Amino acid sequence: MSESNQEYIVISGARENNLKNVSLRIPKRKITIFTGVSGSGKSSIVFDTIAAESTRLLNENFSTFVRTFLPRIPQPDADALENLSMAVVVDQKRLGGGSHSTMGTITDISPILRLLFSRVGEPYVGSAHMFSFNDPQGMCPECNGIGRSLGVDLSKAVDQSKSLNEGAIQLPGYTAGSWDWNLIVQSGPFDPDKKLSDYTDEEREQLLYGKARKVKMDFAGKATNITVEGVIEKFSNKYIRQDVKTKSERTQQTVAPYITEGVCTSCRGARLSQAALSCKINGLNIAQMSSMEVGQLIRIIRELDAPTAAPVLNSLVERLQHLVDIGLDYLTLDRETDTLSGGESQRVKMVKHLSGSLVDVTYIFDEPSVGLHPRDVHRLNELLQKLRDKGNTVLVVEHDPDVIKVADHIVDVGPHAGNRGGNIVYEGGYSGLLEAGTLTGTHMKRPLQLKSDCRQPSGKLSIQDANLHNLRNVSVDIPVGVLTVVTGVAGSGKSTLINDVFLSRHPDAIVIDQSAVGVSTRSNPATYTGIMDDVRKAFAAANKVNQGLFSFNSKGACENCQGLGVVYTDLSFFESVKMPCEVCGGKRFKEEVLAYKLNGKSIAEVLEMTVEQALDFFEQKEVVRKLQAMKDVGLNYLTLGQPLSTLSGGECQRIKLASELHKKGSIYVMDEPTTGLHMSDIGHLLEIMNRLVDSGNTVIVIEHNLEVISQADWIIDMGPDGGSRGGQVVFEGTPSQIVHADQSITGRYLR
Repeated sequence: MSESNQEYIVISGARENNLKNVSLRIPKRKITIFTGVSGSGKSSIVFDTIAAESTRLLNENFSTFVRTFLPRIPQPDADALENLSMAVVVDQKRLGGGSHSTMGTITDISPILRLLFSRVGEPYVGSAHMFSFNDPQGMCPECNGIGRSLGVDLSKAVDQSKSLNEGAIQLPGYTAGSWDWNLIVQSGPFDPDKKLSDYTDEEREQLLYGKARKVKMDFAGKATNITVEGVIEKFSNKYIRQDVKTKSERTQQTVAPYITEGVCTSCRGARLSQAALSCKINGLNIAQMSSMEVGQLIRIIRELDAPTAAPVLNSLVERLQHLVDIGLDYLTLDRETDTLSGGESQRVKMVKHLSGSLVDVTYIFDEPSVGLHPRDVHRLNELLQKLRDKGNTVLVVEHDPDVIKVADHIVDVGPHAGNRGGNIVYEGGYSGLLEAGTLTGTHMKRPLQLKSDCRQPSGKLSIQDANLHNLRNVSVDIPVGVLTVVTGVAGSGKSTLINDVFLSRHPDAIVIDQSAVGVSTRSNPATYTGIMDDVRKAFAAANKVNQGLFSFNSKGACENCQGLGVVYTDLSFFESVKMPCEVCGGKRFKEEVLAYKLNGKSIAEVLEMTVEQALDFFEQKEVVRKLQAMKDVGLNYLTLGQPLSTLSGGECQRIKLASELHKKGSIYVMDEPTTGLHMSDIGHLLEIMNRLVDSGNTVIVIEHNLEVISQADWIIDMGPDGGSRGGQVVFEGTPSQIVHADQSITGRYLR
């Protein structure tokens, strides 16, 4: 496309959040990557200005009725925005969806697979919905398509080492001599003195699972017909097949210990009716295909010879191939979506858009490299290029140097974070960025240094024969008192090894992950880190008044908005509208409280300070220590009063890190702490990790970032690949050793 025909998205005078009158021209149908430190204003341009206005304009086209169900998006603070197209935001919010939402349903691959079975499967059992576990006709009637059902915990119900006389049956109501116990002993061919472990299979089956049958028994000299059934059969009929919730609370408590949730006995976890499971293609039913890794499944589908279903097969192969291309070939179609990580969720969403036929859209990605091993970044880059080549505008917020390289255009925002950011410090191509002298450009040029003087461990924490998920008899020692980094491609078993196996054996470890820290608008960095208590005390002492006045959750709250700073107005059938409180102007406090000052500042002014400004303002030792910890983890741009519900995953992880730093833990576990961190901040993060180790802690980090890996004392590399081709320890040793380990993919990238 010649330069004269190039169209641009034009932004004039954007002032959202910390942006300082930013004006920009972003080329359309190209890949533009936004770089800069956390808090510099990248998201304010991309999400709060471009995406917000595109979505707002799109929503204006809907009827009033439909708009009541859509979120209200205020007009962003900018002089003008021109040439916007529809924006599709592909973010890292985890995919929820509960047990009925799987990889196959969310990528729309399952419906195509169901269609294939209804056309080609033998014997023919009916149309496609007969193969859906979300459809009453297709679901297993026993577990309603969930694949799990309640059953009796045999180990608790029966003691196989005892005889009936010794009390082998441990379910309530079967003490020796009781009515139910007598029924069994008198009705069956059971020797009451024989240990259950010595029973024949038939005897045990009848004792435990015998179906109801009439038995003639002698009662007070009269022959009477009594119904007898197996012990577990009877218990199940009484407490499991009927809803146990209808029983009294006391009964529920009595029977609860004997009930366990297990794989459904009827469909064996496949979720489908017996009819659907009987229908096969090349000897495999739909549940077996859905439980295969995508990489395996695509090979089987390619080999199928079914001319009548050619279009269905082509469509299936195309979608499966997208999953392989993006490096998710280790996932299975029956994997529940709420078990995927943030990075995996984002890549699954990308697959959805790749299969779509919308063009001339603006796709907006939020750090798509999160959770990707350096080996797989090129796959991500190819996807971004595919989307661009279909005629779309691709905007990416990213810190990974390998993704930044594929940009057609780069916008570097800075120079620093918070109020020291909000300017454009560079626009142009990649080679120009390297010479631009900005934080991003400077750090892109720095070569990796491998750590040479590694600390010596003072002991070891052993994991023996771990077999969870894809781990295969993994035994590994985690050294004590050093910085251990666990690496490996996505799906290699890092998280399973550390977050599942290791933590279950060391529950006292301090875990610093990316889960949200506070969903309420009433929690903010000041309350979360405990600074707020000291601030209230300082205000109370300086003004000789009750410290409850300085809390917007207590006595000091503005009465009109109850300290929320906003007022919700309900307009009958419209969505409620959120407006800043007109009494306190969004400051959250009563007017009289704002008259009290500390060193010339009111409590509301203090909460508007960034961590950096607060460091200059406060002298209290305790407050300064906590603020310094937040600055150390790269959060110096957050204001003390910003609601925690607005933080990203990486920011949540770093604020946890800041508040855990002073704890005398012994083991710290971090899960990809560099998420959302600019290259220039990784040095600070490493200093913190090293400080933790130097004060006698063991630090274990799951990480893909090469700079962090290069500074480890000890590396445990999982692999060799993902899914069924992973789950083994490929390498254990120091950074200078891993670069010579041929079998390690990570080692190759460190060279």
